[in-house]
Amino acid sequence: MSDYSQAPEILRDFLSYHETIKAHSQKTVDEYYLDLRNFFRYLKRQKNPSLKSLELDEISISDVNMSFVKQITLTDVYDYMTYLSRDRAQHQNSPDTEYGLNAASRARKIATLRSFFNYLTNKKHLLDVNPIKDLDTPKTMKTLPKYLTLDESVSLLESVDGKNRERDFCILTLFLNCGLRISELIGLNMGDVQDDALRVLGKGSKVRIVYLNDACKSALQEYLAVRRPITGKDRNALFLSSRNERIGRTTVHALVKKHLAQAGLDSAAYSSHKLRHTAATLMLQNGVDVKAVQEVLGHEHLNTTEIYTHIDNDALRVAARANPLSRMKPAKKVKSVPQDTDLDDND
Repeated sequence: MSDYSQAPEILRDFLSYHETIKAHSQKTVDEYYLDLRNFFRYLKRQKNPSLKSLELDEISISDVNMSFVKQITLTDVYDYMTYLSRDRAQHQNSPDTEYGLNAASRARKIATLRSFFNYLTNKKHLLDVNPIKDLDTPKTMKTLPKYLTLDESVSLLESVDGKNRERDFCILTLFLNCGLRISELIGLNMGDVQDDALRVLGKGSKVRIVYLNDACKSALQEYLAVRRPITGKDRNALFLSSRNERIGRTTVHALVKKHLAQAGLDSAAYSSHKLRHTAATLMLQNGVDVKAVQEVLGHEHLNTTEIYTHIDNDALRVAARANPLSRMKPAKKVKSVPQDTDLDDND
């Protein structure tokens, strides 16, 4: 979490708006702050000859106010974009870093500037005209998301064995059938499992209901039958580590990589997020309406009442059942299993 204490008031107001009103994550708000801090530092150095000899991280932005902001022009922003594409260090703390950010990184920083100036113009009404309303966004290469095929997904699920078999199988099943984000999965509580539905807390604290097909219900039933009761702050967590704590990102990433390797798949090429892509792809390939899939995944740009009213609960249940992995059953437990290294040691 970044320290905003040295940020000027206008920037603190903007960050507070995104955290409290827009309900953006702390990570997103931190990125806004760092982007804008670097932008203001650059402009101050460009406009003040006495600062030319300083590194950007030596320049304070505490004195930035609306008088300063009102002097910013589209030319200033294009000048900053040129600096980012040519002279900005790619890795700030590395002596061997290369310079110049790629188009995707520059596009994200432009998105921050757009949000900031839209806020000043349309929300606070401190600017009569948005100076960057005509700002172009760098063209980026669009790549198709990487995902497992149906056969590869089946192989992955069939490979699950060993310690924490029921837990790991259940996690992989939810990833592949429900398309959960890793943050959503590790945040699940016992009370979020409601008959044939799962209550999911998504980005921006937005809650959605994901309906469970037979594979998910079966996997959850087998896992809950062996889940040990615990006490303490994580007693309601659905998935537990071997330390009797809520499972963490490190453990989930590790178990996904482990079972991918056991299935003979390239563990370096796939991740928990690729399993989310897989769930979406398999549903679309099997005739599920794209809007239903987008609601299942909790994509923010469809998270509006107007769009959601076109998708009823029955359509979402069909989406859950249509995934071809919905009939996948847990493998039978073997009596003698090798002693695997406890992945939770790095949790």
